[in-house]
Amino acid sequence: MATKAPNLNKVRNIGIMAHIDAGKTTVTERILFYTGIIHRIGEVHEGEATTDWMDAERERGITITSAVTQFEWADHSVQLIDTPGHVDFTVEVERSLRVLDGVIAVYDGVHGVEPQSETVWHQANRHGVPRIAFINKMDRVGADFGRCVSMIETKLKALPLPLQVPIGVEASFKGAVDLLTRKSITFSEEDRGWDPVVGEVPAGMVDEVEAAREALWDALSLVDDEVAEAYLTDGDVPIELAKAAIRRATIALEAVPVLCGTALRDKGMQPLLDAIVDYLPAPTELPPVKGVHPKTGEPEERSHTSKDPFAALAFKVQMIDGRKLVYFRVYSGKINAGDKVYNVTKDRDERISRLFRMHAIQRQRADTASAGMIVAAAGLKGIFTGDTICDRNHPIVLESIEAKVPVISASIETEKRADKDKLLEVLGKTAEEDPSFRFKVEEDTGEIIIRGMGELHLEIVADRIKSEYNLAARLGHPNVVFRETLVGGGAGEGRFERETDEDEFIFGHVEVRAEPAERGSGNHIDLDDDLGKFKDNIFDAVRMGVADGLQSGPVQGEQVEDVAVRVTAIHVPEGHSVLEPLGYRIAAGIATREAMRNGRGALLEPIMNTEITIPEDAFGSIAGDLAQRGGRIESVDPEGDRQVVHARVALRHMFGYTTSLRSMTGGRGAFTMSFAAYDTLST
Repeated sequence: MATKAPNLNKVRNIGIMAHIDAGKTTVTERILFYTGIIHRIGEVHEGEATTDWMDAERERGITITSAVTQFEWADHSVQLIDTPGHVDFTVEVERSLRVLDGVIAVYDGVHGVEPQSETVWHQANRHGVPRIAFINKMDRVGADFGRCVSMIETKLKALPLPLQVPIGVEASFKGAVDLLTRKSITFSEEDRGWDPVVGEVPAGMVDEVEAAREALWDALSLVDDEVAEAYLTDGDVPIELAKAAIRRATIALEAVPVLCGTALRDKGMQPLLDAIVDYLPAPTELPPVKGVHPKTGEPEERSHTSKDPFAALAFKVQMIDGRKLVYFRVYSGKINAGDKVYNVTKDRDERISRLFRMHAIQRQRADTASAGMIVAAAGLKGIFTGDTICDRNHPIVLESIEAKVPVISASIETEKRADKDKLLEVLGKTAEEDPSFRFKVEEDTGEIIIRGMGELHLEIVADRIKSEYNLAARLGHPNVVFRETLVGGGAGEGRFERETDEDEFIFGHVEVRAEPAERGSGNHIDLDDDLGKFKDNIFDAVRMGVADGLQSGPVQGEQVEDVAVRVTAIHVPEGHSVLEPLGYRIAAGIATREAMRNGRGALLEPIMNTEITIPEDAFGSIAGDLAQRGGRIESVDPEGDRQVVHARVALRHMFGYTTSLRSMTGGRGAFTMSFAAYDTLST
């Protein structure tokens, strides 16, 4: 179908992020309903939500993979990505945030800012994505709007701008008063909130509303001089000035507008939709996207316009019915179905066979994609998450997407030995989809080992293999994924020479020194200053060889972290003036592995940030149990009649913790874990 280029001033590319069970997908479902995209609301708990289309999502009632959809509101085109809330699927949030311009952060009105809420908030900070906050589930017992706003300020270190005051609390929640207009907005359950009722401020709330307005002007004055001047001069702020100031502060990451409602009870959605349009940025309000030239390394940038050369970032790969779809955000220029694109990351051309606008699992054919659009394409076989595609005549490499580190592993096998090759093929497709998933075949035993972000992550992989590929697979017991490092340095030398059948002489001779690096700093590869006579292609080959050598450590063959390798010598063969990079890459790998063996190696284990919510009377038992597990309590925060214990614990000590916590708290405790860092294995 013909695809009209959007008016970029009226485009919003947004996501929804939250802790698990805060109601993200329910909010998405209501948004699609009130904007006319769907005509029947599907509930998460009934397994019928539009964006939870996978069998595993419907069965478990959680979001596993991010889903793209779009809708129209107030003459604006909004592209929306619903992201998972479970910590095991944080990579889905990461790669979505990389291509989004704004976010709705959803919070449970009872629990407020929860652990994964903080994780995704910091992810959004890292990508510089503006946010608005929606306090959901205001109808639940214990819901407290003011407390949630306070938690945004204290836990997230943000400046919240509450734009509403709730009308009623818990079961009596009816809607909210808009502080800018001084109008009440209430919703009827009889028409599923379809026609909000706008009225005057309830008589008993006038003083509360006026106090909240003054607090809003005070807060907004901190970040906007025009508001401060108007407030000091007139004692009030005109609506249009206030909205413009809130928009400026939101886009500048200086403040966060806060609204409230209850998505499940169909209350508060239309004001939230208005806020998306009013306060989140259009692509044209953002600075040009930055990158580098692939050959020179010089800075490059592209403006958010169809007139600049084509540039896009692939942020997601998905297998649907066994076929590969690549999702990408177009930052500049435009592309048509059937066109060739340049995969600058892999230095190869590929052809887009078909373009699609996506609505969860449903595909709508498109003939073109232009700046500001999020689309999916078929035919891009060699493109993966984080690859840049662009105009070959105007190449640019955009910032890629950080791959998360798998921390848990398990063996996997098929019921029939004859299905092993098919299983490996399916695992390969899964790894293409999910950058946080890895697998390998053990050389000695032939056992297949899969790695991921947590037990649920691996269980979901096994479930999908069965449901989507009709291949029954059994998981073994989970194990920790270790890394390796050096605690003592060593030197190594690598030499490689070979003559090919074409009488080509391939040679390499490299010496290196490997030393421990600061924990958490990553690997470092440096060359001695006196090696300047060699060409860049030899340097590049040597660096790649060192990186190859760091893939397998000397203790038990795990990937190496936090090691500094210095190349101390590169030797030239006598009588040969033309050097082949391949030989030097192989030699550098040999030298690095020898240096690691000559040093003193050690295992690193994953340490987890653990947050445990417990009744007050269970603290003694929890503290004693954590001490036995080698954990360290970082802080304890009171939360009503409960306490939140923040601790760091080695992952290998936390298997089976759910059962232990249930026993110690009488079933009243809950916990979450997220990867913190790798540290030296303790005894």
